Amino acid sequence: MGKIIVAGIGPGDAADITPAVMEAMQEADAIVGYKYYFQFVKHCLKDGCTCVDTGMKRERERAEEAFRLAGEGKTVVVISSGDAGIYGMAPLIYEMREKQGGQVEVEVLPGISAFQKAAALLGAPLGHDLCLISLSDLMTPWEVIERRIRAAAAGDFVTAVYNPKSNGRYWQLYRLQELLLKYRSPETPVGYVRQAGREEQEVKTVTLSEFDPEDVDMFTVVIIGNSQTYVSDGKMITPRGYYGEEPTEAAKVGQDIMIRSFRTIEGELRRKDWPLGHKWALLHAIHTTADFDMERILRTDPLAVETLYEMVRAGRLRTIVTDVTMVVSGIRKGALGRLGVEAKCYLGDPRVAEMAASHGTTRTQAGIRLAAEEHPDALFVFGNAPTALMELCDLIRKGKARPAGIIAAPVGFVHVKESKHMVKPFREIPKIIVEGRKGGSNLAATLCNAILTFDDAEKLRPGRDL
Repeated sequence: MGKIIVAGIGPGDAADITPAVMEAMQEADAIVGYKYYFQFVKHCLKDGCTCVDTGMKRERERAEEAFRLAGEGKTVVVISSGDAGIYGMAPLIYEMREKQGGQVEVEVLPGISAFQKAAALLGAPLGHDLCLISLSDLMTPWEVIERRIRAAAAGDFVTAVYNPKSNGRYWQLYRLQELLLKYRSPETPVGYVRQAGREEQEVKTVTLSEFDPEDVDMFTVVIIGNSQTYVSDGKMITPRGYYGEEPTEAAKVGQDIMIRSFRTIEGELRRKDWPLGHKWALLHAIHTTADFDMERILRTDPLAVETLYEMVRAGRLRTIVTDVTMVVSGIRKGALGRLGVEAKCYLGDPRVAEMAASHGTTRTQAGIRLAAEEHPDALFVFGNAPTALMELCDLIRKGKARPAGIIAAPVGFVHVKESKHMVKPFREIPKIIVEGRKGGSNLAATLCNAILTFDDAEKLRPGRDL
């Protein structure tokens, strides 16, 4: 009785064939495989070696021929591209051996899989937990495949896609993209490699929203990053965590909890394609309030978060003025210090009480009036007093204030809605508004933090300044 060796020959480059597989093919009496693969191994075969090459979808026929030859006492190598155990011939050979009574010895030699070769060409996209999904529904119902796609997306797995397309399967890759966009950012990196390791090799990197399924064929492996994957110098990288921030142990735990919370929130958003700046503010708002109604009532002007962050980064925005001290308390001191920004509230200034008494206004109104005199171009943030927001609107109309931006999140039942409507006509000023009655100091503060940490938004890594 002979022996069957099931060997993975790698993606197609002779340099990717392992020494063990090379040795097995050089000693084999017969080689059995899909005819397309023989061009990659013919240099390995000894003189007189029997070659059994068949077309596509003839796997059972090849397996039966391998057992027939082994029954004649020959050493037979059954070849698969990549790794024989990954969508290859190894499972079929073992199943057939079991059906035939288990008389033939079977050995499996691993090979470099196409997804590993593709990953190496793309950079390091497989640095953390990953899964493989085949879109071929020849032997697996599409309902099962779609359930697996959803599970991979919800679990934030880096996902490698085999058999993405064929002449008869043109829509499945579009559906996969549609499903993933329900769970992942449109900016998620996607890499795909056609004919990995072969002369026709093509390597491309795009975002999930830019990805065009028409650019893919049956010889392509697609790798979709997780929420941490990013592109640097043209290479996809999924970090394992070695170069995370190194604050205190308590801060590490706090940031880890915040990161996982943000991922949970992102997965539960009704809309998945929010612009990055708005989504970053929205995630902060929901994280602080546990209120998914924020998805409906949080309004940001186009690029408001991005614009205000760039002003901070460039040194053009140095002061944040708040209506009450509780807002200042919630703005991260680490972020303020790192960026050279001062957050202040005038409510405790002795001049405010005197001004309020002499003008017949509330202390918060007087505080905003005094702040506008000293810092007319500050970012003004409101988490409590609608009258203070109304005062700022009046000062803007009179030309006595020209805010860099406004966060309008006062809370309550009197004049609250009106104050938020009053600020909307100032279209040239970047604004973040919590519509309706809802708001609060904690919410106003977390929206400030979203601006100050916007450079962490793309990688979805909140909490560096905890």
